[in-house]
Amino acid sequence: MAPRSASSPSPTVDTAVDFARMQSLAAWTARTLTTPHPVPFGADILSTATGKRLMRARNAVARQNDPSAHAELRTVRRACRKLGSFSLRGYTLYTTCEPCPMCMANALWAGLDRVVYGATIDDANRFCRQIRIPATEVVARSDMASTIVTGPIAREECLALFTHPNMQKAFKTWSSAKPSQTIN
Repeated sequence: MAPRSASSPSPTVDTAVDFARMQSLAAWTARTLTTPHPVPFGADILSTATGKRLMRARNAVARQNDPSAHAELRTVRRACRKLGSFSLRGYTLYTTCEPCPMCMANALWAGLDRVVYGATIDDANRFCRQIRIPATEVVARSDMASTIVTGPIAREECLALFTHPNMQKAFKTWSSAKPSQTIN
């Protein structure tokens, strides 16, 4: 089964609504840029039918010393706990950056209706390490190809999260960090 994408016709896709929601998410994520722990990655889960927010989170990889603490994973985990279900059918994930393969696979396992992203994986890779497999390719290679992937939406607003001077400074710090211990 081929993945559904932004080019697939769908009566539930409203680009103007997606753009406004992504701008809101980018603005919320940008609030970290003046803190000691800036991050460019934020995610929202909203009801596909009503737009009501279920959960929102930001990346916490460095803060939690957890390589899986991506914004998308944290948002899905919290949303599932809140609902008491592993299924997020009826919900859409908005994310400031195209999900990496780990996050996209998680979105598929959760059964999200849609994934809408801002900056692309290639955009992010200009500033930090990425596994450069497009979200649509992850969908195409799964047998859970019911998730619609739409993006980039509000790309410039989301890309600005990566290019902000405080974020650039943080990227340099992250790339020069050395492990405190070596495990043999």
